[in-house]
Formats: sequence, C-alpha cells, structure tokens
Amino acid sequence: MDPELEPFIPFLPLMDMSDPVAGRKDFAARAAAAPAPDTSRMEIEDHTVSARPDVPVRVYRPDGAQGAVVWLHGGGGVFGDLDTEHPWAARIAGLSGAVVISVGYRLAPENPFPAALDDAYAVLAWAAEHAGRLGTDAGRIAVGGHSAGANLAAAVSLRTRDEQGPAIRFQLLNQPGLDDRYETWSARTFTDTPWFNSAQRAAAWRHYLGTEAATPYAAPARATDLSGLPPAYIATAEFCPNRDEGLAYALRLLQAGVPVELHQWPGTFHGSQAILSAEVSQRQNAELGAALRRALAE
Repeated sequence: MDPELEPFIPFLPLMDMSDPVAGRKDFAARAAAAPAPDTSRMEIEDHTVSARPDVPVRVYRPDGAQGAVVWLHGGGGVFGDLDTEHPWAARIAGLSGAVVISVGYRLAPENPFPAALDDAYAVLAWAAEHAGRLGTDAGRIAVGGHSAGANLAAAVSLRTRDEQGPAIRFQLLNQPGLDDRYETWSARTFTDTPWFNSAQRAAAWRHYLGTEAATPYAAPARATDLSGLPPAYIATAEFCPNRDEGLAYALRLLQAGVPVELHQWPGTFHGSQAILSAEVSQRQNAELGAALRRALAE
C-alpha cells in the first residue's frame, strides 16, 4: 500500500450495499465533507434533458473550454447524484479544460439496468444536439466516469457504435466495473480491500442487474466484438476487485485495433484518489484531466 494512503485505511467505512437508502445518506455526507473545488473560473448550470423520464444534468464550463465530456459518477450504480459528484466533476472540468456534463442517472435497485444506460445515452444525444450551446462541437464529445460510471461510459460507447448514434471522440474509464462474473483473480481474491471489496462488488451487480441476465450493455466485458470503439484511457488500482477486468478490457481493445492508454496505479485502492493529500492521488487526478485534454484538443 502507498505509505501516504495507508494511515487513512482504519478510518474508511465500507459502502453499505445491504441498505441502499442508508448507504446513500452516508455517501452524501462523505461527499459533503470533501474539500471544495475551485469553481471561480467556470460557469455552472443545471439543465433537464428531455427523455423518458427526464434526466437532470449539471454543466461545468471552464474558461476557454475545449471539447466536452459526458461524465458519469461512481457509487456502484446504487449511490451518487449531481451533488455528491460536484467536487469531482468540477475538478475534472478544471484539470481538463473541457465542458463537463455531469449526469444524474437513475439508481438501482429501484431502477435496475437498463435505466442508467438509457439516461446516459439520452444525455449523450442531447450533448451532441446542443453542442454549440454548450460551447463545443459535436465532433469533440467524450464519455467518462469512475467505477460504475466507467461501466456506463463503456456501455454507451458500445451502444453508440451498434446503433450508429452520436460520435464519441474518446472514452475515459477510471477503475471500471465491466464484468459481473467472478472469473478474474482480483475479483475472487480482494475480499478485504479498503472502501470496496469483492462482496460489495457482487452486491452492486445484484442491485444493478435485478432479475435480468447480464448483456454486453450491462457488463461490457461480455461483448465479443470491441472493434470500432472510441480510443480509450483506462486506469486501474492495484488493490481493487475491478483491477483485472479493466486490464483485460484494455488488452482486448488493443487487440481489436482500438488505441488505448493504460495506467495501473501501484499501491492504490478503489477510490483512493479521493484522498487528495496523497501525492499519488494528485497524480491520478491530474492524469485523468490531462488524458481528456489531449483527446479533445483540436
């Protein structure tokens, strides 16, 4: 474990997947305690995307914005909203210089798959349609997210390819949860890792899938054809149950002819980049912003 992260481990609660309502309250309280980002050089607006049902979004437009990213929060598909994601969406906007469209997608178990994917896809279509109003162009829109949000970004990329939907310039997948199966070493082995372990991973998938069988749009690792997808940046954490499925997906994308930048962060765990005082966390967050900036540059 990274020596700067290790002292925090005894104080990190596990996400309570057994009681989503109580877990959401705890998740919101921890997000509210996070250090506030600097938003002095960006405009922030709330919008409603017309869909069935409508989807709330929060748009962050930094000065001199270049390109846009449809940003999907983490939380296992069970926790998170526009407010809990505010500190991280604002940081992504500041670090990348991109317009960040943070999506308040529907949560499981009340709204299992494909509700969140439908919301994300609707926002992508809205972003492409309103690109000029957002200060970008339809040819420079990325999708990205952390954990469950990275799952949605990968799934949106697959669906957009299959349905000839809006063009996606780039996919940013940070510690993605891509596979509902227990076939990787990290998924089977990391039973006591900080913040997120294999039991929580399994519970998140149960909530997200509900009574439905997993499809490639629910679990992108199940897709047999990864050709024709957008270039990707994939980041994994060493002590994360999702680690090996992220690594495997990156290799499969490469084998399918998709450009990939892969970064495996040693000594880190799932979500540890939220510990902003650690130098490795600062580098992780800076890399996410830099990858978006490079991908969306003219």
